[in-house]
Amino acid sequence: MSQSFRQPDILEIARAEGKVTVEDLAERFDVTVQTIRRDLTELANAGKLERVHGGAILPSGVSNILYEERRRLNEPAKAAIGRACAAAIPHDASVFLDIGTTTEAVARELMDHRNLMVVTNNMNVAQILLANKDCEIVVAGGALRRSDNGLVGNLTARTIENFKFDYAILGCSALDEDGDMLDFDIQEVVVGQTLLNRSREVFLVADHSKFQRSAPVRLGSIRDVDQVFTDRPLPAPLTESCVGWGTRVQVAGMPGKRQST
Repeated sequence: MSQSFRQPDILEIARAEGKVTVEDLAERFDVTVQTIRRDLTELANAGKLERVHGGAILPSGVSNILYEERRRLNEPAKAAIGRACAAAIPHDASVFLDIGTTTEAVARELMDHRNLMVVTNNMNVAQILLANKDCEIVVAGGALRRSDNGLVGNLTARTIENFKFDYAILGCSALDEDGDMLDFDIQEVVVGQTLLNRSREVFLVADHSKFQRSAPVRLGSIRDVDQVFTDRPLPAPLTESCVGWGTRVQVAGMPGKRQST
């Protein structure tokens, strides 16, 4: 396979899995590791990937990747996270669902929940939940961000201040080794920070690709989160921190298993 055909396929694998490794790609394409290293270097120079030891990841920076690309990234993992998170939400509850492709996955798993009130600043979530006739939907006002149909800013935060939710389901763009939840848009972070103080229980939904990324704006710490739903175990130091903070971690796709309690 020529380089011109290989590189788009490498990008598709990175978008699907969050990370690519030199050895795995060399085996997949039946080429040498030196050839793959050259491919990854060229993709990194073009700003399409970011080189890391042994491979490459989707690029970090001060702006997020396109929303449709984020939808495709780790889609099966997000679906599993959505199922696990929804299973922890009872009937007869008030729930806030944040902006993000993983929170959309949670919404898809709430179709059989009864007597829900869902408040959201995610127009995609509102559209999904229209199919649940037993769900009251409240859309938090704010400035519409056309890139992902999210409502953000101080008006959204002020709307949220009128509620006390049973559960808030948050996403983030990155989760660093200190347990800080990071994002790209300060207007979105304002909303998330308000939710931390207006919810009885806070759930973070984040697939493993968030462990490998960075973003410039701090939302808060998972020490302030009651439970994390993810698809792979957290890095060992962060696992130890969660035990000390009392933050529960559930690895989706591993029924009944929690990484920490």
